[in-house]
Amino acid sequence: MQFIWQSRFIRNGPYHLTDGSQLDIISTGLQNFNQGPDFLDARIKIGPTLWAGNIELHIHASDWYKHKHEEDGNYRNIILHVVWVNDQIIYDHTSRPIHCFCVQPYVSHLLLERYSKLLSDNPFIKPCHSFLPAMNQLQWLSWKERLAVERLENKARKIIIYFKAAKQDWETVTWWLLASNMGLKVNGELFLSVAQSVSLRILANHRNQIHQLEAILMGQANLLNRSFDEQYPILLKKEYQYLQKKYRLESKLIQPAFLRMRPASFPTLRLAQLAKLVQSFDHFFDSFKNAAQISAIKKKLIVMPNDYWLYHYRFDEPGIYLKKGLGNSMINSILINTVIPLLFSYGMIMKDLQYKEKALNWLMLLSAEQNKVTKEWVNYGVSNHSAFDSQALLELRNSYCKEKRCLNCAVGRSILSVQ
Repeated sequence: MQFIWQSRFIRNGPYHLTDGSQLDIISTGLQNFNQGPDFLDARIKIGPTLWAGNIELHIHASDWYKHKHEEDGNYRNIILHVVWVNDQIIYDHTSRPIHCFCVQPYVSHLLLERYSKLLSDNPFIKPCHSFLPAMNQLQWLSWKERLAVERLENKARKIIIYFKAAKQDWETVTWWLLASNMGLKVNGELFLSVAQSVSLRILANHRNQIHQLEAILMGQANLLNRSFDEQYPILLKKEYQYLQKKYRLESKLIQPAFLRMRPASFPTLRLAQLAKLVQSFDHFFDSFKNAAQISAIKKKLIVMPNDYWLYHYRFDEPGIYLKKGLGNSMINSILINTVIPLLFSYGMIMKDLQYKEKALNWLMLLSAEQNKVTKEWVNYGVSNHSAFDSQALLELRNSYCKEKRCLNCAVGRSILSVQ
């Protein structure tokens, strides 16, 4: 009802009230998301008289009394009661009948059928799949821009929480976020807890000794609390035992996960790569913030863990020789989920538009993410050429399609506007 009224998805007039008076809708008003009438500051004309005030909507006119609006002072300035079913005459606080407009006869059956189809259960993740692409390329571009910004704003809320917890230290925030993203979804919580338990100041003391960096990170991730056969993990365990006492590091309760993971994503290898990143960057945040081109950051993220990992994915399990540096997919993930959200968040907090624009521009320069969700969109005619596209499509799926917020979605509104 609110969507129909706000968007004026009603047939052309003339319109008539339930008492037969002619109605002209000059302005539907502003939708009210707080307590009180549904729409504020509307303007209508009933016969020759111009009315300005608020509008209330109900499915049944009798809902007015069910909701006890007659007892609420917020509903004293109602100039029109818009209903779907006029089952009762409603009176205001002066005992005068409130003007009533029954909108049902003016609403297209096609709109209702499409809305019903959008909200019906469907095995495909997007309720609107049978209507896609539904909009032209220019309309999709405009909608994707808004979605990409919404996704970055959602990520920024999480980063702002980190920012407060880190006592407004951007370098610490960057370290936490980078570690969390290196752990991916499976081990992200563990990696974050490791990063929060070991300050960058401690790690900086051991930047010249890669095995000591690995010892601290592996030990804090509960990867060194067993017996080993090979010399390298034995060395790491000894180093960690010494460093743990020296810095009074508290062990984490979360255990690393290996099950059903590709070897390239094993926590042992990811932590070895993370240790190498700590060694390669003097300051994470400044390097990200001051980079003129995203290619400069991308180049610096190409790191190779120490030689032990040329033959291993896990301790005591040697294999064939294989270089195991950060791949393009993981580097893009770091850029999309760490670097770009950090820049956007920095721009929000510092009220500096250039960093927010830089974040969006860099998204457009990165290759699109290829996953189940984005592939489904492409199958239905929606383009996915860059990370800007894929991030927008992920936001669309997670925040709109899954919640069936079709009335708040440009695609849904486009589908419903065809009458």
